[in-house]
Amino acid sequence: MDERKILGHVDHTLLTQTATWEEIRQICDDAIAYGTASVCIPPSYVKQAKEYVEDKMAVCTVIGFPNGYMTTAVKEFETKDALANGADEIDMVINIGWVKDGKFDSIEEEIRTLKAACGDKILKVIIETCLLTEEEKVKMCQAVTNAGADYIKTSTGFSTAGATFEDIKLFSENIGQGVKIKAAGGISSMDDAEKFLNLGADRLGTSRIIKLVKSEHAEGY
Repeated sequence: MDERKILGHVDHTLLTQTATWEEIRQICDDAIAYGTASVCIPPSYVKQAKEYVEDKMAVCTVIGFPNGYMTTAVKEFETKDALANGADEIDMVINIGWVKDGKFDSIEEEIRTLKAACGDKILKVIIETCLLTEEEKVKMCQAVTNAGADYIKTSTGFSTAGATFEDIKLFSENIGQGVKIKAAGGISSMDDAEKFLNLGADRLGTSRIIKLVKSEHAEGY
């Protein structure tokens, strides 16, 4: 697969606790230069980043991050605040405790509430696959589909593991029509990125791919 095509599926991501505006500005510049799908950044930088990139790049941010156990009302407020600040895409974290309690109706309703807040903006649902059983992953595919979200996403990158090829295959076999897949966490090579896309992923959450490309094209792209 062509390198530029792969980069067009990347959400260029910086979500570390120590992220500074200078670092956020740099990934915005890189995202524009290399033609990524979006930049995924902390909510506190959304307004500044959107003013900086204007319409040259989509700005994505995270809600209920990274643990997902905030109340639905808090997540809804976070979502509306992020959108008011200029966010184009929202990546929400589910309440994983609710999964363990079997409260899939509550999870569906929460996703539906946030999708209503998003309107025509993209909503991605992070289910943190490394903490779930196979049965729970399948049920989350169904919940995300039923709630009308745009994407199901593997991982926050802040738990015990990131995306796996097996999980992308599982998603592909169990999501409904119209739901896309985002693989995130631990994607560190073009070969892996291409394999995730070939298995059915539409987005890749990573910062390493751009670093790799920059090192290989040090004199320009």
